[in-house]
Amino acid sequence: MTSPNLSVQVFNHSFLNPVIPAAGPNVGSGEKVLRSAQGGAGGLLTKTISTIAASVPHPNMVRYGKDNLLNTELWSELSPEDWFEREYDIALAAAREHQLPLIASVGYSPQDLAALGPRLEQKGVDLIEFSIHYLDPEKLKETAQTLRNAVSIPIIAKLSPHTVDLGEIARLLDPFVDGFACINSFGPTLMIDIERATSPLGSQYGYGWLSGPALKPLAVRSVFEVARVTEKPIIGVGGVSRGEDVIEFVMAGASLVGVCTAAILRGPDVYGKIAAEAAQWLDAHGYQDINEIKGLYLTKYRQGQPVITAM
Repeated sequence: MTSPNLSVQVFNHSFLNPVIPAAGPNVGSGEKVLRSAQGGAGGLLTKTISTIAASVPHPNMVRYGKDNLLNTELWSELSPEDWFEREYDIALAAAREHQLPLIASVGYSPQDLAALGPRLEQKGVDLIEFSIHYLDPEKLKETAQTLRNAVSIPIIAKLSPHTVDLGEIARLLDPFVDGFACINSFGPTLMIDIERATSPLGSQYGYGWLSGPALKPLAVRSVFEVARVTEKPIIGVGGVSRGEDVIEFVMAGASLVGVCTAAILRGPDVYGKIAAEAAQWLDAHGYQDINEIKGLYLTKYRQGQPVITAM
């Protein structure tokens, strides 16, 4: 008996399975991207770069509960030149060796994207993901349109969970992008060591950003909201740590899922383990292809039937 098919065709590329890295320390260098490929990721992605290297506050990460993290991470602490001169070469070699698409993550302003987007395309990456943290509609459109005008390869807008309905943001950006990623980490948040009245993080006020399974219900809702207003592919990001999480995101309308926190805590083999668990779930439930469950929940509620009832 053959295992269920996990391959996904999106953005004019073939992903071996739907489990890919999300931008973070787990893919903070070319070598880490290589280890993601060796660990069974279905596609590859690099840590976000901008026009200067980030100055990350330290301590920059603390565990919250069993499987969640609070962090003060920013974009890459490596300079763009470090990436263009060395890290992307390693990442691209890994992508070609394992026959996986490579997504480069980039931020943040229109000026940053206009400078970096063409260089990434010329370098040979397959897709570009760009992060958006501000909410002003005109700024959002300017950022997306600037990158769209600068490159010809597919671009993906990564949305932050700072609005009530990300579907409205998706509608705004839909004319300029080829897909979406939902969502970024949530914050700022605050954790206090009550024995010392201090924060374990080194940022101003001790603020950090939440990632991990605690974020998953918000991420799944966000994917659903975006999937209701667009037919373009969506990468579900937030709290994916097991195969059942993949199934949940795909039923909500995602085509791929991004993994960061689980990879930080459990290592790069987690991508392949999560994909294998998703295949086991499909097999146990009589499905031969992951695309059979795509949007099963979305289809029921796309037209706005009640989804949440008060307790």
